Amino acid sequence: MRMKTPAERNLWISPADRLHLPPALSAPGSDRSGGPAGKTAEVRPGDQGAWFSIPAIQGCQGSEKRFSELESRSPQRGGASYPPKDAAMETPGPSTSGSERAESSHPEVAPVFFRSYSHCLSPRVTARMKPILLQGHERSITQIKYNREGDLLFTVAKDPIVNVWYSVNGERLGTYMGHTGAVWCVDADWDTKHVLTGSADNSCRLWDCETGKQLALLKTNSAVRTCGFDFGGNIIMFSTDKQMGYQCFVSFFDLRDPSQIDSNEPYMKIPCNDSKITSAVWGPLGECIIAGHESGELNQYSAKSGEVLVNVKEHSRQINDIQLSRDMTMFVTASKDNTAKLFDSTSLEHQKTFRTERPVNSAALSPNYDHVVLGGGQEAMDVTTTSTRIGKFEARFFHLAFEEEFGRVKGHFGPINSVAFHPDGKSYSSGGEDGYVRIHYFDPQYFEFEFEA
Repeated sequence: MRMKTPAERNLWISPADRLHLPPALSAPGSDRSGGPAGKTAEVRPGDQGAWFSIPAIQGCQGSEKRFSELESRSPQRGGASYPPKDAAMETPGPSTSGSERAESSHPEVAPVFFRSYSHCLSPRVTARMKPILLQGHERSITQIKYNREGDLLFTVAKDPIVNVWYSVNGERLGTYMGHTGAVWCVDADWDTKHVLTGSADNSCRLWDCETGKQLALLKTNSAVRTCGFDFGGNIIMFSTDKQMGYQCFVSFFDLRDPSQIDSNEPYMKIPCNDSKITSAVWGPLGECIIAGHESGELNQYSAKSGEVLVNVKEHSRQINDIQLSRDMTMFVTASKDNTAKLFDSTSLEHQKTFRTERPVNSAALSPNYDHVVLGGGQEAMDVTTTSTRIGKFEARFFHLAFEEEFGRVKGHFGPINSVAFHPDGKSYSSGGEDGYVRIHYFDPQYFEFEFEA
């Protein structure tokens, strides 16, 4: 959609961007009025940049989509400094000391869509989303999760801190303090009264969401890898790692029975002898859980009897993440075998495959569109020897039906460990090995985009 801009408006363009302008625009002229006829530029002292009339730039084919980014860098916008900072030189950093709110100073985010832009402007002058940058962890992010309404975002990392944020503006609401090791998983119940976390300190803890008070401490023999509330919020399940000579188990507790919490004895415990569980979610109506294993297997366990209802193996390596669709009829898996796959949540029938060149750490389904977002990248241990370009650290968008990639969003300086769509589908968040969480609100072009098969 062409941006309607007043004819008298001008934009400030840096010398680097001017190199990519047509000859008629790149040379400074004598017309300093900035009028609609002015295919000329006014050079400021020191040649730090130039003012171009918007109609002159609009005349260049394919440049309409780039006005939002150009305008954000122009001093005509409120609060901008002169000369504007070169966006390519800016890097994100921690939030100001004493502030619970962190916003990105790095507007350099890749466009969501692949389009055939002309070379009228510099390749980096494209329509961009400016994310909200959350910096509340000292270590790598392990999981991020929205509550059902989407107003809160819970984040956990390889440090003992559990954070909760307002998703609309990135303001930190509070922290849940008590764990003594890396926190691997987090979940909130249906009405966001309780929060459940699992940690490498061999415990699973239940919290009051509003006050931050610890309501229950469930001790285990090994690290808690996955956890979750059932549909009604009365039953919790969590899985433990196979380590230190202990077996992998899935434990089920009924929160309506205080004796189970007090005695630390679940009403059902399912052993997993062959391969440990690396990701697990509740199935439809809380009748079963769907678990992904280190071997690449998918199992559906009954929440009543504990027996294996369905077993499939479509992945060749470890399954890192499982996320359900909004109506719980489908789920998407992310695996180290460089693919994400779509399954039916009842039969575990394989539906679609989304292929990449690097391990996929997390995948999420859009609640409104037939879109899938994938996060991953090169193994974290090899990141120091690799540039961000080669590491493939972008969030990648695929069409659900056609299995084709249609966009990428850059930003993280390491592998993306967790992604999540907002329940309203208007934004998504990603947490990375760099310790940052980025909330991306989609541009209008995203909602106008129509996939051409």
